[in-house]
Amino acid sequence: MKELAIKEDVIKLDSAMKFAGVIMTGGHAKTVIQNGEVLVNGEVCTMRGKKLHKGDTFSFEGKQFLIK
Repeated sequence: MKELAIKEDVIKLDSAMKFAGVIMTGGHAKTVIQNGEVLVNGEVCTMRGKKLHKGDTFSFEGKQFLIK
């Protein structure tokens, strides 16, 4: 699991995916999130603007990330 250190208290899911480097554009993030390809805290998430807090995790294409 890779850790992503954020400065704010929250980060939106699509922004976290771009920050992690697993997607390159917001449009790509929107597509994969709406297709149910992303897990947040172990559950499928289809909300592009889902707010992630420190301690939350997300997974995409077998890679898992922890918000720190």
